[in-house]
Amino acid sequence: MNPAVGYTAIAAVAVASALIGFYGLRVSRTTSDFYVASRTVRPWWNASAIGGEYLSAASFLGIAGLILLTGSAGIWFPIGYTAGYLMLLLFVAAPLRRSGAYTIPDFTEARLESVWARRVTSTLVIVIGWFYIVPQLQGAALTVRITTGLPAWVGSLAVAVIVAVVVAAGGMRSITFVQAFQFWLKLTALAIPVVAILLLVGDVPAALPPVEAFPATAGPGDLEIYRTVSLMVALLLGTLGLPHVLVRFYTNPDGVAARRTTVIVLVLLSVFYLFPTAFGFLGRAFAPDLADSDDADALVLLLPGRLVPGPWGDVLTALVIAGAFAAFLSTSSGLVVSLAGVISQDLLGGSVRGFRIAAVLSSFVPLVVALATESAGLAGSVGLVFAFTASTLCPVLLLGIWWRGLTARGAITGMLTGAVLSGVAILGGGIVSAWLPALRPLLEQPAAWTVPVAVLVIVLVSRGDRRGIPRGTDLFLTRLHVPEAARRRHGLEG
Repeated sequence: MNPAVGYTAIAAVAVASALIGFYGLRVSRTTSDFYVASRTVRPWWNASAIGGEYLSAASFLGIAGLILLTGSAGIWFPIGYTAGYLMLLLFVAAPLRRSGAYTIPDFTEARLESVWARRVTSTLVIVIGWFYIVPQLQGAALTVRITTGLPAWVGSLAVAVIVAVVVAAGGMRSITFVQAFQFWLKLTALAIPVVAILLLVGDVPAALPPVEAFPATAGPGDLEIYRTVSLMVALLLGTLGLPHVLVRFYTNPDGVAARRTTVIVLVLLSVFYLFPTAFGFLGRAFAPDLADSDDADALVLLLPGRLVPGPWGDVLTALVIAGAFAAFLSTSSGLVVSLAGVISQDLLGGSVRGFRIAAVLSSFVPLVVALATESAGLAGSVGLVFAFTASTLCPVLLLGIWWRGLTARGAITGMLTGAVLSGVAILGGGIVSAWLPALRPLLEQPAAWTVPVAVLVIVLVSRGDRRGIPRGTDLFLTRLHVPEAARRRHGLEG
């Protein structure tokens, strides 16, 4: 690969993102601008921005690489990622916007009237955010190494610095413009190469015949039932607790706009995931050798140059490099915004200056972790973050919106239980599996048992602590579930 192509594409995305971000700085003046864009983001803009931050390294690079390795079994990931937004539409989007909170810790504190519930939630949000940023930085390291020949750490450092500067400068309002642009760039960066390759693929001999490239045993039905169910639980419920996604609903003008935003996101995601899936299947037919190397996640970056030689191949390669770098920047930006909001409010007084300091801190810590660890499969590593989120924040969020009986003790105990169980499974699963191989499937995909245990603990502790139900619960739930217009008509605002 010509290094000049990589340099040009990465520089173009970085400069464009910075310019758009600094344009947003011109209209970011108040604290509300920095935290929730003054709650004025319209559905199409917000949906594009959500697509920008949600479609991470795992979506842009990881899904194609996973399909290259596993065949049709990898399709469960885009299905789960997209269906998670249907869960958001049905159960979370509008009530969460009506809560009036800036962050998830704001919501839990207001719902449970507990400072300790807020502190536990804040800690989990920070942990989830940092571990979600790490795969983005590792994806950037892979992209820079493959496309330019520079040391891998340069990619991680570049993304961390650009994100820290843009977020600290303009906050949520600025990042909304940047992420909306980056979504459409990512969609274009995958769609055009896929269409071009499909038009030209008839002239290129396949490396493997269809029977070998797509064996019957590679289909979803060949997966163990437990692993499939557990993966879907993680992806469906994990989406509901992602802090950088949830904070986006606070930027809508009202609950109706939040629902419309979610419907548009569903459409955008459904269209987008067609293309990394197509890349994966094309890779199985025309670049199966990448499955035997450590660069399966680089399939999207390498395939256009293999199948479309010459200047046009360089153009398509530049396009996918630009899209990949946009994926790292947009998701990392959304995560840093959500983390900066939490850290600033809980530790730095909630000022604009505190937000900026928190943004730099939120970028630096995962950078250190990314530089100190080796990259695993991008889709798989992000899937484990979803499992952790599904076991901790998701149960409290759902029960807080839909169950009157939730108490602070129940929520705190359940979140800690889910964090310990899923954390041990994720971080210590390899060691335990070496001693007890029969437990390997349970530890590799823990959501199917960690989520029910966390929910059970929350319910049992809350029912044993009925005096702990906050006095303002009924009024708060009314606020969540009664549309704004109806509340105004009946004098329930305030």
